[in-house]
Amino acid sequence: MKHFKRALAGGAASIALASGLLTGVTAGPASAAGAAGARYGCDSGSACIYPEGVFDYRNSKPTNQYLQAGVHKLYYQEGYHWIYNNQTDGWTIRACTGSNGTGCEDPIPPGGGVWMNLSPINSVVIQP
Repeated sequence: MKHFKRALAGGAASIALASGLLTGVTAGPASAAGAAGARYGCDSGSACIYPEGVFDYRNSKPTNQYLQAGVHKLYYQEGYHWIYNNQTDGWTIRACTGSNGTGCEDPIPPGGGVWMNLSPINSVVIQP
């Protein structure tokens, strides 16, 4: 069933990309000052993860929301999810394979979003 869900997610992502819902892996910063105000159900100053397979996070609610700096362990996050950074003052979020914040992907800047397979991801790091 897990392989079927991944195949379904991959096919739907291709359709979404072809229809213009996904404009790239990473969206650019909302402004030079960073994100401001609640956006897409993600509070200002937070970084958010949306439900698995939800391709249009703009009309969804996050399942995980992080406000504090540091390493945050992920539990039961499989398949593809959007990670959206609505933090301010240049703070970033990074997805990491190690549960202690090691083996991290590139930082997601304020106002940026990434469609990512969270199956190998065990933590996220919030940092200035």
